[in-house]
Amino acid sequence: MVQQLPERSATSQESTWSPHHHQHHDAKGGLRRVPKHVAFVLDGNGRWATRRGLPRTAGHIEGAKRALEVIELCRELGVQYVTLFTFSTENWKRPAAEVASLMALLEHNIEANRRAMRQNGIRLVLIGQKERLSTGLQCLVEEVQRETSVADAQQSGDQMTVCLAVSYGGRDEIARAAKAVALAVAEGRLSADDVTEEVLQGYLSTTQAGVPDPDLIIRTSGEHRISNFLLWQAAYSELYVSAKAWPDFKAADLVEAFQDFGTRQRRFGGVAANSPSQSQQ
Repeated sequence: MVQQLPERSATSQESTWSPHHHQHHDAKGGLRRVPKHVAFVLDGNGRWATRRGLPRTAGHIEGAKRALEVIELCRELGVQYVTLFTFSTENWKRPAAEVASLMALLEHNIEANRRAMRQNGIRLVLIGQKERLSTGLQCLVEEVQRETSVADAQQSGDQMTVCLAVSYGGRDEIARAAKAVALAVAEGRLSADDVTEEVLQGYLSTTQAGVPDPDLIIRTSGEHRISNFLLWQAAYSELYVSAKAWPDFKAADLVEAFQDFGTRQRRFGGVAANSPSQSQQ
């Protein structure tokens, strides 16, 4: 299995984030509204590679390139938060070589793009079982989160947050939040009568990272399921499924998803006229 990562060089733009390298921002003029927070289930990388007679790792490398392009386009279109379901708690069951390759690819891309994120107002946060990651990756994530928390564009109010869900599972997140609430009650810091949805949500990793619930969840590869992703947060999210595998998901596909989102009536259990839309008008 090929595990070599893309080379970092001045001539290669594919493995590093290059702001405005792809000029798609004119598409915003044709959108009715843009979601404030878009979450992506990056499905189909391995199958994309297999269909082409390539090792699964090649699909993950291509998928990482696509993720960088999508982040850039979302920023150009005015999206404030992007969450990428990068690696689930169930993905640890995959072959050890594939897991190692995925983790190396993740570490490579964070390191390769840390300066660009800081300079262009991209705040990086990571949610999931951080303790299961290698010591080196944990340290890198902590460093980049700290560096980008004061990203240059923050001063102008133009900051964007990229949230990576790594070794993440929605059930695990809720269980951890419930455990934290139970501990707070046991220690007398919280009364059982005071436990509400709002209190529990305050213990979720997304809330603690300053990331709101997603307005739109996009899943690729045609699968119509949520796959243990943001189970609590997705309560009122709009869902969009693309038949394309993630490596084939391009700018036009994202714009199409946003156009579809613009036709949705978000009622949040009420009526459309009174719905507290969180989207950008």
